[in-house]
Amino acid sequence: MVKVTHLNKYYGDYQALKDIDINLEPGKITGIIGKNGAGKSTLFHALLNLVKYDGEIEWSDGEALNYENVGYLPEERSLIQNIKVYDQIAYIATLKGVKRSQLKNEIPEWMTKLQVKGKVNDKVKKLSKGNQQKVQFIITLLHKPKYIILDEPFSGLDPLNVSLMQDIILEEKKKGATIIFSDHNMDNVSRLCDNLIMIDSGEVVLNGPVKSVRDSFGATNIFLEGDFDENYLASLDGVVKVTRNNDAFKLEIEDESYGKQIFDEVTHGQYIKRFAQEPPTLDEIFRIKAKG
Repeated sequence: MVKVTHLNKYYGDYQALKDIDINLEPGKITGIIGKNGAGKSTLFHALLNLVKYDGEIEWSDGEALNYENVGYLPEERSLIQNIKVYDQIAYIATLKGVKRSQLKNEIPEWMTKLQVKGKVNDKVKKLSKGNQQKVQFIITLLHKPKYIILDEPFSGLDPLNVSLMQDIILEEKKKGATIIFSDHNMDNVSRLCDNLIMIDSGEVVLNGPVKSVRDSFGATNIFLEGDFDENYLASLDGVVKVTRNNDAFKLEIEDESYGKQIFDEVTHGQYIKRFAQEPPTLDEIFRIKAKG
């Protein structure tokens, strides 16, 4: 457990973090979302003691921050371009307490696991940007950290490599790691996260399990498939907006209580291919909260 209490961070007169109170649980993945400049990276830097702050951060029942227990993937990648991949990984791994005798087998295993297109004896600069990102991901995880902080880990990766890295993150979760990551892609957050924290202008504006956060906004989206007239659907009581994609319709409604009435109206007790009533997506919630 990482417990953050009354965390504040000032840069001169500017307050970047405002009285942050959050708990980060072991064996859980917490997504940190927010607009650019909201304070996400500042929160990560405070957790890592890279900046001075006011407040308290308590790691694992009172123990002090131990960098050997932390894996951090920064938003700005920081590999040395003119050294060999093996030497780059080994240098950081030994600083994190990994014995050199372990690295001969573990580094090639990680290269294979992450499908890195390149050899351990290649210079870093020979690898593509995406494969360099994988190398930095190996550096983040090779020492088996209890706490994993990932700042925009999927930036610039194609869907196959995003899925590959997500699977590895889920493996680390199963091992009991406390995982925190930021992402602007809400699909990634939806797939991976148990808990969600949204920061806006340095303040926590959403905090809780992903399902609870979504449910708190009400089931105000209805999805329909069938041969319906769009104008007819727009005329139904409680419908605010209708969006059409071929034979599928999305109805945005004023309040979830209209759901049963709309269901009865469009089905008349007969079969239709699809009727689903759901809360807003995380992407929609992000837009709602970001706009205030």
